[in-house]
Amino acid sequence: MNAPNPPLLPEVQLGPQPADQPNLELASEGVQRYVWHSAFGAMLIEVRDGTAFVNGARVVPIAELHAAEA
Repeated sequence: MNAPNPPLLPEVQLGPQPADQPNLELASEGVQRYVWHSAFGAMLIEVRDGTAFVNGARVVPIAELHAAEA
């Protein structure tokens, strides 16, 4: 099942920032980025060409894990 790719929109991290450090745009051509603030600290979530990465490490889909077990 392939869903159509929605247009990528520029995402901006909002929140308290030092006055001398402006908010940065997180989106770039073909890449969606989100900063997630959790109890364990901030993490960068990226989607590049339909593949998810967390803090630069590729997220392995569950289907791929099941295929490796077989």
